[in-house]
Amino acid sequence: MVENPDAATVEAVGKVTEALETIERARGHLYSFHQLTGSADLALGEAVEQLEKAGHADWARRISTELIGLNVLPDRWTFQVVEEYDDGYYQACRDLERALLESLTGGRRHLHEQRMKADRRTHGRAGHEAGPPTTPPAAP
Repeated sequence: MVENPDAATVEAVGKVTEALETIERARGHLYSFHQLTGSADLALGEAVEQLEKAGHADWARRISTELIGLNVLPDRWTFQVVEEYDDGYYQACRDLERALLESLTGGRRHLHEQRMKADRRTHGRAGHEAGPPTTPPAAP
């Protein structure tokens, strides 16, 4: 464990954390994709009912059999895509970032930002207080 990592290490570790944060955003978009696709499938179910009531049984049947419940990818609905992403790529990235932090910063997160805050704040000005770090330094 490194007690006070050098600036190059802090920057490199920060870049890995930045990548994980981007992956977190991508994951959020994946959940949006999952929920939006599910909502669309339910709306199509309502449209089928309305088409039937309006006398368009052929269109209702076609939408119902060809589109409702259709896999979005081969053999997969969106929940399966989300689960595979979560259990694969996403988990691997989170695990590696945690291991990297443990190894190079004693588990302390956002050291780059902590240093930036120390450099950019106005000492003695209200609202610019240092405050405690989000993750305290590791015990010796």
